[in-house]
Amino acid sequence: MPPTRLPSLLEANIDFVTERLAVGGDLDPSDAKARRQIVDIVESGITHVLDVRLEWTDQPLWDAMPAIDYRWDGIDDAGQRVPPEWFDRVATWALRALAQPDTKLLTHCHMGVNRGPSAGFAVLLALGVDPITALTQIRAARPIAHVAYAEDALAWHHLCIGASAEQRRDDLRRVATWRRDNALDVASVIRRIRRR
Repeated sequence: MPPTRLPSLLEANIDFVTERLAVGGDLDPSDAKARRQIVDIVESGITHVLDVRLEWTDQPLWDAMPAIDYRWDGIDDAGQRVPPEWFDRVATWALRALAQPDTKLLTHCHMGVNRGPSAGFAVLLALGVDPITALTQIRAARPIAHVAYAEDALAWHHLCIGASAEQRRDDLRRVATWRRDNALDVASVIRRIRRR
């Protein structure tokens, strides 16, 4: 029996990876559409929003929504190495949020291709999900997710758990194989998003 597909909120541009974790893109620049997206997000049960865009913050919008706990912790999306300290901060905040009953978390960036899904990947690793299972769940939920910073998140996770050199090599090999077997033309994805 195939797994039940979790919700995707097309208006809000987010996709649920698990029942309590969603990844996605940012709010529309149009105030009217952004308001509809916010309603969609709140009605989906999201209680915590982790915004990882360096270039913008939606703090004023979310401040008007007391039901949402918003955190901005932006990084660039330039193919740079992401330091372990960043993953520490976002995962610690996310795990604290998910430790509360009935909470749901959204990790998002601008397009929902790299940074937001990479933050979601780190959260799944911190929850004990196998790296390949986590990547597969994210891609199944959000087919445009490249998760460009997965290797950096994995390096951070290995530090956190004190992984052996053998486990590090094995996990990196498995991720490289997953990337080869699940190649994504990111330039094409970004062009399609921009056309919309």
